[in-house]
Amino acid sequence: MTQNQIDTLLLDYAALRDQLQQAIAGLSEDQLKWQAAPGVWSATEVLSHLADHHIVVGFRIRDILAGSTAQLPVFNQDEWVSSSRANEGRAQDILAFYGAYLTYNLLLLKRLSPSEWERTGVNFKGETVSVRDVIWGFIKHVHVHIGQIERIASAYVVV
Repeated sequence: MTQNQIDTLLLDYAALRDQLQQAIAGLSEDQLKWQAAPGVWSATEVLSHLADHHIVVGFRIRDILAGSTAQLPVFNQDEWVSSSRANEGRAQDILAFYGAYLTYNLLLLKRLSPSEWERTGVNFKGETVSVRDVIWGFIKHVHVHIGQIERIASAYVVV
């Protein structure tokens, strides 16, 4: 990885919190907690999932950097969201955590050399992935969920 590629990836990663904030800007508490149907995530639950996923990603990159040979963990996203009663949380609290954790991870990522970005581990599918792959995949994952939040907001119905 070149330094320019690293810098671009870091900028994309650093922008995620603000992009999530923009996705929920102007939504009322009712809109944030509204579910299209039972068992379908609300915008708040999507944010909670992304915070949970961020924790897992942070573990994965640290495990790769530590040279672990263990398979990188998977998590049961639906159970994590439901068992934590995520929809009872506040979107701004979730984003505050998300932003703080992003900053913490960003400090680590900025210290990595180009060769450290290429260190690898084995994901839950049995595929070899690098630190770069994990971060890039997470960025794309967040963008998918930003689209989901926008669809939830568009579908909102006052009940």
